[in-house]
Amino acid sequence: MKRIAIVEDEKNIRENYTDLMSKHGYLVSSYENRQDALRAFEVRLPDLAIIDIGLGNEYDGGFLLCQSLRLLSATVPIIFLTARDNDFDSISGLRLGADDYLTKDIGLEHLMVRISALFRRIECRQQPSEHHNRVMRGLLTIDSDRMQIFWAEQLLDFTITEFWIVHALANRAGIVRNRQQLMQDANMVVDDNTITSHIKRIRKKFVHLDPHFNEISAIYGMGYRWDISTEKPL
Repeated sequence: MKRIAIVEDEKNIRENYTDLMSKHGYLVSSYENRQDALRAFEVRLPDLAIIDIGLGNEYDGGFLLCQSLRLLSATVPIIFLTARDNDFDSISGLRLGADDYLTKDIGLEHLMVRISALFRRIECRQQPSEHHNRVMRGLLTIDSDRMQIFWAEQLLDFTITEFWIVHALANRAGIVRNRQQLMQDANMVVDDNTITSHIKRIRKKFVHLDPHFNEISAIYGMGYRWDISTEKPL
């Protein structure tokens, strides 16, 4: 049974989400503040964390909790679920390592679809690794069974969503993929702004490892492309 942690300071909202997810077969733990949640995470990580941004008297408590959880695990899926719908907060949340950013006006069944999509992608990790399930593009190696990405033989830490975006681009190197195609290829249900923010974060991680990285191109009005011009010949 998958374990979901809900961090929400409003009791009624917290109980409603807990009841909804329990009815869908998840084991749910709920917390009303950052401190209680972090203490629990340090003992046992959830399979998915759903976090509000404002927690009690901490205006950005959810952002702080996301940072702490990312230090504990680079791969545990994190969803921000908040009433704050401005671009600054959504971009900030994704840059901190969240897999998705949702506002509380989302339909409950739509929320469950997003959660299910994340868990389906996580299940790939449980499969044994086979070499034929690897994508190799120059210095890039993607092991889709173990959900690992290497650049110049160095492992990078990507979230679940980031992994599948890189895979969707590199698997069709040289071809422009629009945002809708990326969502379909990566089995995601996210909005356009979320894709853009993830692309920026992905680029930043590659550039941190290799300042000369320039394989991901944005094609104005069309989408994104994994360039193959710098690949080494086989």
